[in-house]
Amino acid sequence: MRAKMRLMGFNAEAVKPLNEEAAAELGAELLGEATVFIVTCSCLVLEYWRHQAYQRRKEGEQRAAWVTMRDEVDRLALALEALQAQVQAAPPRGALEELQAQMQEVRAQLCAPDPPPAPQAEPTPEE
Repeated sequence: MRAKMRLMGFNAEAVKPLNEEAAAELGAELLGEATVFIVTCSCLVLEYWRHQAYQRRKEGEQRAAWVTMRDEVDRLALALEALQAQVQAAPPRGALEELQAQMQEVRAQLCAPDPPPAPQAEPTPEE
C-alpha cells in the first residue's frame, strides 16, 4: 500500500489509516483485479498452447505431403528409367520394317491357293 501511495505521489506519513469498511472494499477490489488478471493470463497461455499445437500439426502435415511427393517423384524417375531402357532395347526402326515385310510374305504364302497335287505314281509290285 505504501508503494502504491508513493507511486501516486502521496507522502506515506500523511495518510491516515483506513477504517475497516474501506479496507475491506480495497481488499475486494484487489482480489477482483487479481482474479481478472489470473483468468486473462490463463487464457493467453491456453491460446498460446493451442496455437503451438496447431503449428506442429500443420508442419507435420506439410512434412508428410513433402515425403509423399518426394516418393512419387522417385517412383516416376524409376518408371522413366525403365521406359528409357525399353526404348533403347527396342530393335531399330529398319529392323522393325524388315520384320513387317517378312510377316506380309508369310501371310501371302499362307493365303495363297494350294498348288494342284502332283500326280502320284502307282506303286509297282516288287514281288
